[in-house]
Amino acid sequence: MGVSIGGVEACQGPGVPLTGTFDLRSALDRATQGKGCAYVFVDARTIRFSRVRLTAPPRPVVAARPTIALEPVAPLAPLVISAGKRPPRLGSLPGGVSVIGSPQLQDTGVGETGSVARQTAGFITTNLGAARNKILLRGLSDGTFTGRTQSTVGTYLNDVPVNYNAPDPDLRLIDVDRVEVLRGPQGALYGGGSLSGIYRIITRQPELGAYYGSVGGTIATTESGSNSYRYEAMINAPVGQKSAARLVAYHDVDGGYLDDVNLRLSNVDKTTRRGGRAAWRLDLGGWQVKLGTAVQNVSSKDTQYVTLVAGAPRRANQVRETHRNRLGETSLKISGSGGWGQFESVTGYVTHKYASRYDATLALTEFADEAVELGLYDEAARVRMAVEDAIYTAPAMGRLRWMVGLFTATSIEEGDADLRARSNNVTRSVYNEDRKDRLNEYALYGEATYDLGAGWKVALGGRSFKTKIQTRSYVLAPSPGQSRDLDRKASFSGLSPKFSVQRDLAGGGLIYALTSEGYRAGGFNSGGLSTPSEARRVFHPDHLRNYEVGATLNPFAGRMNLRAALFYDDWRDIQTDQYFASGLSYTANIGDGRNRGLEIEAAWRATSRLTLSGNALFNGPKLTRIEPGYGIADTASLPGVPDVSFGSLITYQRPVSAKATLMLTAETGYIGESRLTFDPRYSPSMDGYYTGKLSAQLMTDRWRAALFVSNPWNSSSDTFAYGNPFSFGQVRQVTPQRPRTWSLALSANF
Repeated sequence: MGVSIGGVEACQGPGVPLTGTFDLRSALDRATQGKGCAYVFVDARTIRFSRVRLTAPPRPVVAARPTIALEPVAPLAPLVISAGKRPPRLGSLPGGVSVIGSPQLQDTGVGETGSVARQTAGFITTNLGAARNKILLRGLSDGTFTGRTQSTVGTYLNDVPVNYNAPDPDLRLIDVDRVEVLRGPQGALYGGGSLSGIYRIITRQPELGAYYGSVGGTIATTESGSNSYRYEAMINAPVGQKSAARLVAYHDVDGGYLDDVNLRLSNVDKTTRRGGRAAWRLDLGGWQVKLGTAVQNVSSKDTQYVTLVAGAPRRANQVRETHRNRLGETSLKISGSGGWGQFESVTGYVTHKYASRYDATLALTEFADEAVELGLYDEAARVRMAVEDAIYTAPAMGRLRWMVGLFTATSIEEGDADLRARSNNVTRSVYNEDRKDRLNEYALYGEATYDLGAGWKVALGGRSFKTKIQTRSYVLAPSPGQSRDLDRKASFSGLSPKFSVQRDLAGGGLIYALTSEGYRAGGFNSGGLSTPSEARRVFHPDHLRNYEVGATLNPFAGRMNLRAALFYDDWRDIQTDQYFASGLSYTANIGDGRNRGLEIEAAWRATSRLTLSGNALFNGPKLTRIEPGYGIADTASLPGVPDVSFGSLITYQRPVSAKATLMLTAETGYIGESRLTFDPRYSPSMDGYYTGKLSAQLMTDRWRAALFVSNPWNSSSDTFAYGNPFSFGQVRQVTPQRPRTWSLALSANF
């Protein structure tokens, strides 16, 4: 029905299934009858439930229809999602779509991007550290290093993209309505940077006529590490009758757990994260205005890898490898609807600043004529991006529904890189680059769906785009390096199509077949001690075509939800970030590749108190064509992704008094064996490893106390065989899991 519903937890007892045809109010009346809750229309498309005292006993349940057999599946209950640029119910959208709602995020203590991985099929992140990682979806990896290639996964905060070629900003998941994950290329609706999918964070919006808030705090202790803590607060307040505001603030400190024997420092990898959001909403009849802003600062005192040496893993650097990441986002959304259709305009402005330091001593020792006491590499980038996305959705015309959108974006990235060496107490510059990239993107896109009858639908969409790039670079590299300047422009254009056919099934399921495409623009290489060779001065666009068949089923009267998809991906001219022997990066087209696999997600409400859910990805990524000059074996595979990964979640809850409920959760994930780089002959292997989390929580209407234990078996498995490009290949780098950590969280609503 195209509405969003919140506050469902206010309704008591099992849900009552609706069978037949209802208008919206009739459906709501029946769903809330005898459940101790009432509903109110916040606006024409938003409904909120609130708890009320029962004035009459609920109707008795007919013995022939046991209540337990009619309960819906809690983790994957029907939700309205907007990742498809329209609000279909989850399960009615063809393609690999996952949604984690607010209750599950809170119940399992999901606070950052990495925690999403265990609850979503084929969602993997690298493990360099907070705000340093790459997201990999569906086994589609262009490499584990982060450089100048555009991300394969687009990260969105509500309706605004917040990354381009930067690492994932790792936004704190506080006061979030849901997290949406779309797997497979989304070029038709989202353009470049969505080659393997979309990761979208939907925050809770201000509510009219309601004044409430919450506060929370967490303390944690890590075995053989420093203590950690988190604080957070939220408040929602009306501003007159047609307006409301919502404020969120948080402050986190993750204590370190690694010791540096060379610097004689303990727990060096401490990370601090602080941020907040503010949102304002104004309703004007059939129109709505939303203004929002968000800011987050992440500061890490050191990286979190160690090196393998005789005896045991250890950390022995010459300098602390710090990282800073600051993200700011402001957006204005204007939407309206009526008999003429629906219009939505989103204007966003994003600033992203990040800087890292690396110990470059080992790499400089290979090139220097004299002994190098210390090598330092500092890189910093500042990205400013402005986007406008306007969408018009026409009213239904018989069996036809269609929408059209106009997108434009301007991005400016200014970067500095500085490599220095110290010998005999004298510091000299080895390499310095000042680079500026400007990107302009324009696109016209649309999608139409036609109802063929008998449950069959076909959809056709596409995106016509043009991207312009200008790069200016000034390199100062004293002999034996080469100083040089670069000023080049390029333009790329094309069409990214999408086609699907589906059949809706009884009970809300469907079967579908889908093909879609994704793309990334090309660019220029300017780095390196010497001028890049002719073959490596530019990198070309890459394209990915996806073929997919799948199904969503809701058997056992809706108590189970099952989704499965078979896919085949054909990836041409794969862009990847690589490193010269000096440790400086460049981007290359490594060749062609493919991936084929099966992804599965399932959830089952076994009883009124017990819910089981799980996910898995089985795939076989491979390079099918290798560009000459890279010395890669014919058996090469896509790096950093395993053939098998899976996760599971068990939730049990029961009342312990008239006002309190006990909840227990057990969560586990497995990441199979993978290789760090394309060539299996020389690439470090990352063995398969398990992750896990347990919790016990006591909840009332107002209070929640939770005890969590992460990595309960205290595993030290290698999660990422990389940490520093300037010593990679010379020493074996591993990133162990964070040791067993106990957390106590307390939150209150008012």
